[in-house]
Amino acid sequence: MTDVFSTEKRSSVMSRIRGTDTKPEILIRSELHAMGYRFRLHQRDLPGRPDIVFRSKRVAVFVHGCFWHMHRGCNRAHIPKSNTDFWATKLTGNRLRDQQQVRLLRGLGWKVITLWECEIEHKFASVIWRLKRTLQNA
Repeated sequence: MTDVFSTEKRSSVMSRIRGTDTKPEILIRSELHAMGYRFRLHQRDLPGRPDIVFRSKRVAVFVHGCFWHMHRGCNRAHIPKSNTDFWATKLTGNRLRDQQQVRLLRGLGWKVITLWECEIEHKFASVIWRLKRTLQNA
């Protein structure tokens, strides 16, 4: 299957995909801030550069896009039909890197929470409840 965009247009579209400050991430941060929690963002000194970090509680939160991080069981997590070899390698590598970063953080004594784009979109209240419970117990 060929791409519906020209090479230049595809490049333009892909260049606009953000790695930080995504809509799901901003939603979670806004809610946490409204509940009175204070946190740090994208801490470079921690493995995987977690999206949200609660240093005093040693809790790291990753907010993952379902496509880019291959959320199991989610219909957004699929290999595109064009250039499948590239995408399979890229997305599988992302997933393996995520797993390694979580292992490293846990080895350093951190509690790690992974939030998925689809969960935030469809089950926001339960995501916030899970975060709040984890932070209270940390």
